[in-house]
Amino acid sequence: MLISQDDRLSFEKSVPGRRGVILPKERFCENDPFKNIPPHLKRQTTIGFPELGEPEVIRHFINLSRKNFSVDTHFYPLGSCTMKYNPKVNEWAARQEKFTALHPLQTEETAQGIFEILYELEEGLKEITGMDRFTLQPAAGAHGELTGMMLVRAYHASRSETKRTKVLVPDSSHGTNPASAALFGYHVVEVKSDSRGRVDLEDLKRHLDEHVACLMLTNPNTLGLFEKNILEITKLVHQYGGLLYYDGANLNPLLGIARPGDMGFDIIHVNLHKTFSTPHGGGGPGSGPVGVKSHLAAFLPGPLVEKTKNGFVWAKKNPQSVGRVKLFHGNVGVIIRAYTYLKTIGKEGLRQVSDAAILNANYMKEKLKETFQVAIDEPCMHEFVLSIKTFDAQGIHAGDIGKRLLDYGFHAPTVHFPLVVPEALMIEPTETEAKETLDRFIEAMEQIAKEIHEDPEKIKHAPHTLPVRRPNDVLAARKPILSYRDQLREKYLLAEAAA
Repeated sequence: MLISQDDRLSFEKSVPGRRGVILPKERFCENDPFKNIPPHLKRQTTIGFPELGEPEVIRHFINLSRKNFSVDTHFYPLGSCTMKYNPKVNEWAARQEKFTALHPLQTEETAQGIFEILYELEEGLKEITGMDRFTLQPAAGAHGELTGMMLVRAYHASRSETKRTKVLVPDSSHGTNPASAALFGYHVVEVKSDSRGRVDLEDLKRHLDEHVACLMLTNPNTLGLFEKNILEITKLVHQYGGLLYYDGANLNPLLGIARPGDMGFDIIHVNLHKTFSTPHGGGGPGSGPVGVKSHLAAFLPGPLVEKTKNGFVWAKKNPQSVGRVKLFHGNVGVIIRAYTYLKTIGKEGLRQVSDAAILNANYMKEKLKETFQVAIDEPCMHEFVLSIKTFDAQGIHAGDIGKRLLDYGFHAPTVHFPLVVPEALMIEPTETEAKETLDRFIEAMEQIAKEIHEDPEKIKHAPHTLPVRRPNDVLAARKPILSYRDQLREKYLLAEAAA
């Protein structure tokens, strides 16, 4: 397959011999730093890096960044993902050399500062959630869920209750809940929602027996609704010997208002990158600490930090521990950001976070329900769900509206989820957005609704203003194009197939 010169020039920026830096010969040539490397370990071919000057490199990446949506440049109403603004003081703290230059194998005596941060963050999470002990190791929410399933298994095994093989999951749950339980070998049983979008108590009772290991629950749920029967739900599961797992993805509206530990949950994972402000777009970074009540503390992954009269130390390994779930001590950069966030915002600020998140969501819901159908039309918590099913006659889907919003300068909300709502559009404004931003989004949605009736084809082929239009979503996930060479290869393969 030959690539034309025109196509090559449109992508290739490298010029042979061009460079952005000159290294001193006396340091890097005459005294070869690689001279002691055995020949069989040395590269036999060039690495193929582009040859460019520094201005070309900087301009290339700056121009790419301008084509991206980010939480620093656009409103991200991504329901159930809590993509809120990250205060720059958090980034400043995480970049301090005294943190970035630390090594995880340093002795306890030389790492007392980071030990103190790990310890104090755990204390803060315990107070916020009502749990008794935390591990900071898990790298993300789903990793926290898997860790939680390990704790559930270890707890029941310690009681010789090996017949507990079922995990109950509401039909509105995050997809990672059943995936995490199934991955760890549990049989997943779905619990139906009632007409008001909450756990159907009668259906829950039908599934409760001596085989239930755990109920995984998000509260508020993915419809943005608080489970008003939560105390009865946790009591029922405990009566049958099961444990309660709290998916902390929707913790943002509960800060300073309610604690999962007080609701009866035994295990919780907290998304530091959602609730405590490290936006996780693009697949990372993340951190999913797992907290437990005292009867499960012995099973937590180690090492755990303890405070003594002589300073901070790693706690002795508990023989009942499920063992490490990650190398070293978790994603410490995200931990430092969360620690800084909590220290700068304080208890009073946490309550304001939740109050504002709830107010913003209800304001948007009340405004948008004049034009769109709300899945459950009652006061919500931090997010709400619209159903685009009413536009079936025009052939418009939730994803089409998400694409069109990009033309208006807004990232798409979560589309086609939760699955219990047909053509779902899940919107979470978070607390960090000003009323003016919310009003602009509402105005854009109203304009899109008008376009659906007047020119539906414009919606079906959106976005119209972005450098990338509508990629094949399935192929983008299965066969991603990671370089311009892949893109050119794909172009020529399609051309050959057409010929």
